[in-house]
Amino acid sequence: MSARGANSEPVRRVWVLVVGAVSGFLLVVTSLLMTSTYEVPLLVSYAAATAQCAALPLALRRPWAALALQLAGVGTFAWMQPTGEGMWPLPIPVLILLVAHIGLIGATRPWRDAVIAWWASALVCIVLVLADPRGRPLDDGDFSLVLYATVSVLVLFGMIAWNQRETARRQLAEVRRDVELEQAQRALVEERNRIARELHDVVAHSMSVIHMQATSAAYRIKDLDPEARAEFGRIAAGTRGALREMRQLLALLRDEDAESELRPMPDLEHLEELAGSARRGGIPVELEVGGELRGVELPDTVGLAAYRIVQESLSNVVRHAPGAPTRVSVTDGDGDLLVVVENDLPTQVPRPIEDGHGASHGLVGMRERARLAGGSVETGPRPEGGYRVTARFPLSQDEDGPLNQGQKEDGPE
Repeated sequence: MSARGANSEPVRRVWVLVVGAVSGFLLVVTSLLMTSTYEVPLLVSYAAATAQCAALPLALRRPWAALALQLAGVGTFAWMQPTGEGMWPLPIPVLILLVAHIGLIGATRPWRDAVIAWWASALVCIVLVLADPRGRPLDDGDFSLVLYATVSVLVLFGMIAWNQRETARRQLAEVRRDVELEQAQRALVEERNRIARELHDVVAHSMSVIHMQATSAAYRIKDLDPEARAEFGRIAAGTRGALREMRQLLALLRDEDAESELRPMPDLEHLEELAGSARRGGIPVELEVGGELRGVELPDTVGLAAYRIVQESLSNVVRHAPGAPTRVSVTDGDGDLLVVVENDLPTQVPRPIEDGHGASHGLVGMRERARLAGGSVETGPRPEGGYRVTARFPLSQDEDGPLNQGQKEDGPE
């Protein structure tokens, strides 16, 4: 069968069975008609009809050998048919079998093979007329040759069109898929640009205002004590860092190739800096990183996810449990990277820094980060008070595992 036709083995077998059954019926009909109507000797008629009918199922597996067998049967009938007995060199039963053979090739083979087969059959019919051993006039073969040419061409092109339907359907599906992909990519780019605009116009602007206020506080506020001046300086420095990450995030959103130009993503080596930032915010933080993890090169997705989860956990402590003693532990637990952040009860009354009308996405974001890195996150209150966040990441993954599916990212939550 052709690659354009039904090419699976079960379907091929069905074709062979169906064509074989039809060929068996045509064998009996053709041999009897050629003997009774066209006076071909019975033995010759049966042999030639067998050749023609056997060529039909054979064409599904060996098309060129089948074509040779088919034309041999046609030639036998043409040379053995008595003079003046009906259509010549293609009596109706012979013509039907030959047209069926050409149509079968057109339905199951590439169109080039079908055209070559038709051309060869037409050439053989012409040669049979020219080389007739009984010396019949050329005019005797005109009608059957014209009839065969007309019917076979119609059947041939009809079968080629039927054979090409799957190719046309597949090409149409590919075009539709390409259009849908292009539309999805365009929508993604537009959404990324929209998010980048919102971040630039709203968040980055607000953070710039905070930075400006913190920087100018020492000049605007009279008699500012050194401790307050230092605190405003730390706020300004923290805002500058956040703005730097925001600019990197905006570059990543606007340009998919911008990732290669970004600085290395934060990982476990930056946890001390993160803990120091939380301490300056009034949270006593104890950081413990297992000695077995120092110097170990973790996959980027794992290191970044662990850092961001600790960052979000400490931010939650600042927002919801100000002053609560907090412990951050990063260890190797049974071949997994185990990150635990737990805090005690707050020592100060929480003062909300948000209006509270929007949904919180911190815990959802932590779980998504862990999942993309092949890990998991468990959160919940501690029995003795406070809160605990536990993240676990496998330290070894297959090449095609989740660790390689994550994307480097930057910017604040």
